[in-house]
Amino acid sequence: MLAARVTARNTHRLAARSFATVVDTAGLKVATADASQPTSAVTVLVKAGSRFETKPGVANALKNFAFKSTAKRSAIGTVRESELYGGVLSASLTREHLALTAEFLRGDEQFFVDVLSSFVNSAKFTRHEFEEYVTPLIEADTAAANVDPATYAVEVAHALAFRSGLGASLFAPSHSSLTAEDIKDFAKSAFTKGNIAVLGSGIDQSVLSQLVEKSFASTSASATASSSASKYFGGENRIEAHSGPQTVFIGYGTTGAPTPELAALAAHISPAPSVKWSQGTSSFAAAVPTSASVQSVYLPYSDATLVGLLVQASTAAEVKVAATAAVAELKKAATGLSAEDLKKAVAKAKFAAASTAESREGLVTALGSQVLSGAPTTLDAKLAALDGVSAAAFTKTASALVKGKPTYVAIGDVNSLPYADEVGL
Repeated sequence: MLAARVTARNTHRLAARSFATVVDTAGLKVATADASQPTSAVTVLVKAGSRFETKPGVANALKNFAFKSTAKRSAIGTVRESELYGGVLSASLTREHLALTAEFLRGDEQFFVDVLSSFVNSAKFTRHEFEEYVTPLIEADTAAANVDPATYAVEVAHALAFRSGLGASLFAPSHSSLTAEDIKDFAKSAFTKGNIAVLGSGIDQSVLSQLVEKSFASTSASATASSSASKYFGGENRIEAHSGPQTVFIGYGTTGAPTPELAALAAHISPAPSVKWSQGTSSFAAAVPTSASVQSVYLPYSDATLVGLLVQASTAAEVKVAATAAVAELKKAATGLSAEDLKKAVAKAKFAAASTAESREGLVTALGSQVLSGAPTTLDAKLAALDGVSAAAFTKTASALVKGKPTYVAIGDVNSLPYADEVGL
């Protein structure tokens, strides 16, 4: 009886971390999740990620242009008014979406929805703001990515795996020729009703729908953004670097909608222990040098998925040992898992999905794209799909994945770091 009550209570909590039924308001998709918290957030999610950009770096530039001057407010006016309300404005970019977010005290939604809509509908994209404020931000993003071996490795891996589309970088080239007009043109094509979903948390669905209907009435109804279907290629690249740890990325890609089997595979190959500061119980975890770091990478997109492991250590020799163990674990998983190992993998994947949805940003990341596509937007649906993973389906998916061409990136001392064939690929 007690177990049943606990299960029912947990189910209710999970349901609270899912978006309500999606409604179409003024041609836009609107969804909310309201757990009666004292603060609210509204995110305008736009199909304006790097895969849709018309010029290298323009998506990153548009992200950094967020909340600058519009027909209603100057950039400093937006900052000052937001501070008076105690709110926080932010923008983030993925390969498929640009997210413009306002977080604020419950009851202040009218002002902040107006701030978001004014940028979408009437941003000025002035040249002086581009040169004085936006360009330094673009350059800082690129510089930070280039000196972080982990970020750099994942960027290079995408370029190898998908070439164009999803292969486009989240960052602008070091010597970019972008202009304010380029950004303005990209924004014009991206900010259309078919490309936008408005997601709210801590706000009533009817209240948000009314505000969206009023604030986004003038938003263009032009054609939605499109990109060619993703194709997976794979390949190997080695890049000399003199800062940060020695780094290797080992991965495989697949096209089509992400599957729960791939999520379970990513969970299975992770050597991260369940108890902090301890070593995992798997043979893979035992084979990794204690000074090396191995992270599972699972990057699902609308029509492709990249799965792999990021290996880092202070020396190339340690990287080689850990990378060899990583490849062996991937290949071993492709032959099938025991019932106990599959159960653990599914449980870890479910926990990862559920814990992601615990935060506002995670909820938008996990379910926002489904709002745009019209797919089910509940966490329960994700967990149910993972519960349905069978041993046969897992083996079939993992086997097909590792039969493809691997994606291998080495960053650091390339004279010492192993080549792909030296770690078992």
